[in-house]
Amino acid sequence: MKIIIWASLLQAVVSFSVPKTSVPRSSSALFAEANGSAAPKKILVLGGDGFCGWPTSLYLSDQGHDVVVVDNLSRRNIDLELGCDSLTPIQPMEVRCQAWKEVTGKDIRFVNLDVAKEYDLLVQLIEKEKPDSIVHFAEQRAAPYSMKTSKTKRYTVDNNVGGSNNLCCAVIDSGVDAHIVHLGTMGVYGYGTSGGEIPEGYIDVILPGGRESNILHPAYPGSVYHATKCLDALLWQFYNKNDQLRVTDLHQGIVWGTNTPQTALDERLINRFDYDGDYGTVLNRFLMQGAMGVPLTVYGTGGQTRAFIHISDTARCIELAINNPPKPGDRVEIFNQVAETRRVRDIANLVAKLTGVEVNYIPNPRQEADENELDVSNKKFCNLGLDPITLDTGLFDEVTEVVKKYKSRCNPQKILPASFWNKKRAEACADLDPKSVKLAEEKTEAAAP
Repeated sequence: MKIIIWASLLQAVVSFSVPKTSVPRSSSALFAEANGSAAPKKILVLGGDGFCGWPTSLYLSDQGHDVVVVDNLSRRNIDLELGCDSLTPIQPMEVRCQAWKEVTGKDIRFVNLDVAKEYDLLVQLIEKEKPDSIVHFAEQRAAPYSMKTSKTKRYTVDNNVGGSNNLCCAVIDSGVDAHIVHLGTMGVYGYGTSGGEIPEGYIDVILPGGRESNILHPAYPGSVYHATKCLDALLWQFYNKNDQLRVTDLHQGIVWGTNTPQTALDERLINRFDYDGDYGTVLNRFLMQGAMGVPLTVYGTGGQTRAFIHISDTARCIELAINNPPKPGDRVEIFNQVAETRRVRDIANLVAKLTGVEVNYIPNPRQEADENELDVSNKKFCNLGLDPITLDTGLFDEVTEVVKKYKSRCNPQKILPASFWNKKRAEACADLDPKSVKLAEEKTEAAAP
């Protein structure tokens, strides 16, 4: 196990002026050039209604940027499909935007648009808004959901890869020099034991004949979802080489936490909280289970080592990437967006100690190694001054308070895994009974005479 601790935060964020090119300048860049000073940026946030997209949109707006959220609300539709709402009662986008205006006096506009299907509208939007940056969250984000059925596998590929390709084509066709910031995943590297530190995107190699080279790190996806992120990475490389698109790809760790300083301003701004076996991230699931008095569901041996980052740092990292774009002609910039690495069973034991619940080791629904190490470089964000939030147990209180406040919205039958990587994994998990999961209060009532 390796825990990564970064340097102290330098509060000043490096800003930049977009270099002059032959393509039309964005509206805010023109303002900056005319006034001889830096200006807030125009930013499109694709997928800005989601778990990472919404708090990032609020954070960027709070920093003074002009934010337009673009979303087709597909994640809300998947809630209906799975029969499992967010534990927190998230408001419609119109209510969210109005609440932000009332609380802060700042505007966030919302455009209902499907990036993967409505290409012409996407081009028109980019031409109209002339954004400096486009943050791309608009992808199906759950590995378990991507492995659920043939339908979800095909949807994940069509939506994620099609949307990323559409975005590249739309930026080219619009003629706007927009910097694409894509939220990728550490899973593109795979979770096998590599025998050394995983670099940030590119790796030094010795080719046959003793030739030295620096190439994109080999892809080793562990699910259809992760495979789409690997395909995204190849698309960024191609369009960067062929059309000189400016792209930053962020390989992010597992996100934990719920609210940020911005989403906590008003209950109408609250972020979504997923606790189910498909969309609930592992630490959030453990904290939810601990608060509800449910034994923690550790898959397999719990020996999987994963990278983690708090939801607040996701938003900060996005802005750091926006403010430090690659120059025209530079190759795709890649950051490892992680705070630290921990082994799953160690996290489970930590939460169990805090909450008094048991740790329940169940068959692993995933096709993956029982044990792996994870040594990750994160020097770039360190050098830009991010001081990340680590797994301080005091910060678990915020998540626990949210869970207790909205515990009546929990459906305990959605806690166990419901997606399996292959037939062998499904057979191994056949004895798992969703109806057997009872919340602490239900257990007490059942035991009463």
